[in-house]
Amino acid sequence: MKILYPTDFSEVSQKALTECVPSIILGIGEGSELILLHVVDITASEIGALELAEVDKEELNNLASQLREKGIKVKPIVRIGIPSLEISEVAKEENVDLIIIPSKGENILRQMLLGSTASNLARITHKPVLLLRYEVENGEIKSLQDCSRIFEKPLVALDLSKCSEKIIETIKDLPGVREAVLFHVVDYGKVEELENNIKNAKEKLSKYGKLLPWKTKIEVQAGIASKGIIGAAIDNNVTLVVIGKKGRSVLKDLLLGSTAERVIRDCKLPTLLIPCE
Repeated sequence: MKILYPTDFSEVSQKALTECVPSIILGIGEGSELILLHVVDITASEIGALELAEVDKEELNNLASQLREKGIKVKPIVRIGIPSLEISEVAKEENVDLIIIPSKGENILRQMLLGSTASNLARITHKPVLLLRYEVENGEIKSLQDCSRIFEKPLVALDLSKCSEKIIETIKDLPGVREAVLFHVVDYGKVEELENNIKNAKEKLSKYGKLLPWKTKIEVQAGIASKGIIGAAIDNNVTLVVIGKKGRSVLKDLLLGSTAERVIRDCKLPTLLIPCE
């Protein structure tokens, strides 16, 4: 598995890189590779971009050396440009399987999408994105996940569309999974159809469960999808929330509020966002 980790050398980025990313990479095992990317932002730099790139390249190489000492295969890359666009381009060029981004406080995707490179950043969702969760407590950045167990018990939110098939296909090779909760919210149909819709949903989830190599639990609720997903994640004590993102209106959905965006914004668990285009 090839993983892309973009770093801006911020405190939260460094904390995730030193404390969390190695656990994920080493947990995947042989054949894993980390693409360590830093982008010199030409829109924010007050000194020459080439000069800054040389300084940042040295720092990135130092980080790569530290990771290699832990037994991790690392490819450091420094680019000059607009961060969101360069992240997208490197993800495509390197054909990565996963992008890892640390999130602190408010929804990182919303923060970045409000910038001038919104449409470019939205292309990131052409690859699965794992959002790591951090918060500031008493002036210190605190991790909200146990990175050594991050894939152990995922809650997989499925809407029973073709997107669900893509999600199942993507997650079946996740490392270290012991049990998965397959979850669906019935937020459609008439009141008199509710019982039948729940029954049908359970049957479809059971079929998906048979495609996975681990123990699965089936759960269906009625209500608001985003609230149901977050509530079920807490009730089931899961380690990760997996949700699909349909690609027809990525930018609009992220800005205006799709189920995926609301889960990303409100959930405090690490979240794996899988593109469905």
